Amino acid sequence: MIQIKTDDEIVLMRAAGLVVGRTLEALAAAAAPGITTGELDALAESMIRSAGAVPSFLGYRPHPSIPPFPGSICASVNDEIVHGVPGPRVLRDGDIISIDCGAILAGWHGDAAVTVGVGTVSETARELMRVTEESMWHGLAAARLGGRLTDISHAVETYARSQGDYGIVEEYGGHGIGRAMHMDPHVSHVARAQTGHRIREGMAFTVEPMVNAGSAAIRTDDDGWTVRTTDGALSAQFEHTVIIGPHGPEITTLT
Repeated sequence: MIQIKTDDEIVLMRAAGLVVGRTLEALAAAAAPGITTGELDALAESMIRSAGAVPSFLGYRPHPSIPPFPGSICASVNDEIVHGVPGPRVLRDGDIISIDCGAILAGWHGDAAVTVGVGTVSETARELMRVTEESMWHGLAAARLGGRLTDISHAVETYARSQGDYGIVEEYGGHGIGRAMHMDPHVSHVARAQTGHRIREGMAFTVEPMVNAGSAAIRTDDDGWTVRTTDGALSAQFEHTVIIGPHGPEITTLT
């Protein structure tokens, strides 16, 4: 079932989203050569808790066969697409890192992600990040009252494919969000427009395209979490939480 938020609940989701947005801004600024992904994770946890919230990801376990997630952020470097586990890895000049962050405040979730370049990055990396972020914005702009969720999917896919031979990850997508981090509906980033659920006032979900510089094929590491490209190509991810208001989409994870 798709949860429809009340006005009071939307106020609470705005507050949770602001915690995420501020944390991601600090993490993006801190992602410099020499810092470890574990240090970024510690910074994220400190900021989230100092705001009176708790990290959404820490200890998250979607299935008994998968170990609890050990970090407060997902830190996915270079060919890692999503769910990268933070730890001792040192970021180096030329890397790109996708940072996914979630926070729970007063029982409500915010979720967003950004990909940043570390030091001086290649033109391929810069263009990949640009295309991925612009794909997200095209998707968010398509989140119109009375439309369909697949209008978002189609907008993301159409823009990304218009920019070159990029691989759009299909196994993961956006999701409903509220009192739980992952809820109905699923928001694909590859689909034909004008199908699926109607977009209604009070719906809240994420739009989070993951785009590869090569093939769309993926594989999961033995840790049960880290997802990477099969061909070793770079990958980028951008994400925002959006609530559908009376006049259209409102992004809650911007500062």
